[in-house]
Amino acid sequence: MRGISRPVHHNGTHAGSVQSVSCLIAAVAAKIWPASAPPPRPAVATGGQAAPYDLHVLDERTVTLAGGVDVPTVGLGTWQLRGGPAYEAARYALQAGYRHIDTATMYRNEAEIGRALRDSGVPRKDVFLTTKLPPSRAGRARATLTESLRALGTEHVDLWLVHWPPGGRADPETWGQFLAARRDGLARTVGVSNYTTGQIDELVRATGEAPAINQVPWSPADHDPVMLAESRDRGVVVEGYSPLKRTNLRSRVLAGIAEAHGVTPAQVVLRWHLQHGIVVIPKSARPERIAANLDLFGFSLSADEVAMIDGLR
Repeated sequence: MRGISRPVHHNGTHAGSVQSVSCLIAAVAAKIWPASAPPPRPAVATGGQAAPYDLHVLDERTVTLAGGVDVPTVGLGTWQLRGGPAYEAARYALQAGYRHIDTATMYRNEAEIGRALRDSGVPRKDVFLTTKLPPSRAGRARATLTESLRALGTEHVDLWLVHWPPGGRADPETWGQFLAARRDGLARTVGVSNYTTGQIDELVRATGEAPAINQVPWSPADHDPVMLAESRDRGVVVEGYSPLKRTNLRSRVLAGIAEAHGVTPAQVVLRWHLQHGIVVIPKSARPERIAANLDLFGFSLSADEVAMIDGLR
């Protein structure tokens, strides 16, 4: 199986020596970015489903958003990680090769994420950093972003999202404040989370500009080809959170595909996201899982395998 064979248990400190973990992560990183040519081009899903984005982006591990900002296709989610676990997870991720970290004001871990980035030695310009505005602070958007930047220890974020539609409404006024923050250099690009297509259309009618990203829950159980097609038509990239939470990783379908490729069922699910053109941000606090969740570029799923996973919903 791909990934890490020896578990490392996480309880605020990591088991074994620091040297062991470092060697373990280095081994995985070597597999993720081999010196050889890029992996074979993945098969695309057919049969009336939304066609994936041009999958050459998988060779580069990035998708280019509207406005020309590149986002790594795999990031680290940090929901429910606070204090030491949040710091350690982000440090492990950056050491393992992640260049995309997702946080939010309501996660209450921005200070730990910022400290992990500074301590990692990875240049700030090389890391795609996302935070989100709580809907309850829609009337204080700029002040909230200023607080987030202070906590993160950075002059800008790469992506700022409206975490949920404020009051269940699209709220073009708040979206206008996001566009202003981007113009002022506080965010390289802006987007939304948990919005419907209709709500996105309302933002476009009011401001003339669609969000670069809509971050929504996505897994085989949540798969929605219609929404993917609608998003693509509007130039909105879908970013999936909780990709494994609602997935039965003991599914015979996933187990069979995983065995065929020598990977884990979780890696199959994450790879399935990429082949649908969906940016994905799996969360874990365990070093071996953090590393394995990034180890997705040495195999590809066939069109039949993608369709089988689609059918799990």
